[in-house]
Formats: sequence, C-alpha cells, structure tokens
Amino acid sequence: MFKKYIGNFLQTLGSPLANFIKRIGELSLFIIQSVYNCVTPPIYLKNLIKQMVDIGFYSLPVVALTTVFAGMVIALQTNAGFSSYGAESAVASVVLIAVTRELAPVFSGLMVAGRIGAAMAAEIGTMRVTEQIDALSTLSTNPFKYLVTPRLLAGILVLPLLVLIGDIIGIFGGYTVAIYQLDYNAANYINTTINELQSIDVITGLIKGAVFGFIIALMGCYNGYKSKGGAQGVGNATTNAVVSSSILILICNYIITGMIFAK
Repeated sequence: MFKKYIGNFLQTLGSPLANFIKRIGELSLFIIQSVYNCVTPPIYLKNLIKQMVDIGFYSLPVVALTTVFAGMVIALQTNAGFSSYGAESAVASVVLIAVTRELAPVFSGLMVAGRIGAAMAAEIGTMRVTEQIDALSTLSTNPFKYLVTPRLLAGILVLPLLVLIGDIIGIFGGYTVAIYQLDYNAANYINTTINELQSIDVITGLIKGAVFGFIIALMGCYNGYKSKGGAQGVGNATTNAVVSSSILILICNYIITGMIFAK
C-alpha cells in the first residue's frame, strides 16, 4: 500500500515535470531554428514590411496613451512625495529616468504583447489547425521563413522605435502635469530634463525594446505554431502567448536593469 502511494505521488509529480522539460526543449529548438532562419536568406520583404506596419504603426495609439498617462502619474506621485522634503526640483529628473529606463519599454512591451502577441498566436494557430502550414511545406515554402522570420525581425526592429516615441510622449506627459497642474516653472523644468538626460538611459530602453520585441514575436509564433485541438487549441495558444510574453518581459526587464545599472 505504501509503495502504491509513493508510486502514485512520483507519477503525479513526474508527469508535469516531464512535460515542462519537454516544452523547454521544444522551445529551445524553436528558438535555434528561428534565429538561424533570421540570419540566412531569403527574407520575404513584403511580409516583413506588413508585420512592421502591424506591430509598429497600429500599436502606436495604445503605446502613446499608456506612456503619456504613466508620465503624468509619475509627476503627480513624485511631487506628492518630494514636496514634504522641499525637493520638488527633482521631479523632472525622476520622470525622465522612470520613463526612459522602465515605464516606456515595459508598458510598450506589455501593450504590444496583449495586442500583437495574441494576434500572432491566433493567426498562426488557425493556419496550423486548418493545415495551411502543411500546405506551405507541400509547396516547398519554408514555414519558418514565411511566417516566423518576418514577425521576429519586425518585433526586434519596431519595438525600439515604439519605446523611443513612448519616451518622448511620457516625458511630455510629466511636463504637462508639472507645468499646468503643479505650477512648475517651464524653463527650469525643461533645463533640468535636458541636463539630466543621459544616453545610457535612452539606450537601455532601446535595448529592452529590442529584447521585448523578440520575446513577443517568439512566444506568439511558438504558441501558434505548436497549437492543436481546433478552436479550443487556438484559444489556449492565444492565452499562453500573452501570459508567457508578459511574464518573460518582466523577468528580462529585471535582468537587463541589473546587468546595466547594478554596481
């Protein structure tokens, strides 16, 4: 009886662990194959441009709204905290650092993950369950080249641009609140922002944007490519793509920040 309970426990514990290791192995092979196809010809430029427009241009409104209100909230909260110590002059610096290093890249990544990651998983997952991917192979077209590579390259190229735009809009949001709601001096605020602006802050945000773009495209393509089970499988792939992308973005954000700024 005791051996039976031990065996059932090990089976219960071992099955999820084995599945997890299997998924890690599949994901690793998928990453290797995807990266290899990204650096070898041919590149479908038409698909690449289409994905850049879908990821970049159509995501711009939601990124702009997110970052502008993030900058405004940071200005309000910083002023509320610093006013007790007479350090209101540091508000511009805090808004600048918070937006460029963290808020713009992270919020842009999360918004694009929710919008584009789900769309990628749904589109490729639908192609998988309807055997359109198999049809591409039958027509001697590499599915990775045609479907995955344009999305990965577009994510890596476009997300830094969205982050840069988010930097500008987020800083402008903080400026608007500081000048028109908190009665700061506009000239002093602008001078402080310009004097405190450092290239490492902007470059860090751009690096994060490129990494986040790769993660979003990778998880969207992977979950869609491996989906099965009809409409329910496509729905699960969409959910997994968004959740996994969001978690990995937050984890990688901490890792990159620690590598660059930790002493």
